[in-house]
Amino acid sequence: MQKEQWSPFIADTYGTPEALAKKLDLGIEMLFYLEEDTFHKKEVQYVVAALRGVVGVLRG
Repeated sequence: MQKEQWSPFIADTYGTPEALAKKLDLGIEMLFYLEEDTFHKKEVQYVVAALRGVVGVLRG
């Protein structure tokens, strides 16, 4: 996947690559520490949305 294909998705959905990277980093952290009351439900939903968006772009 070329950068040109990622750029519109990132800009439209997250604003900057850094904002997407932060969501994905949070998702990685959640995989290690996900227990009841560790993260707010909304935080988990944002990470799921980010991962689904990346999957959608990868699948084209």
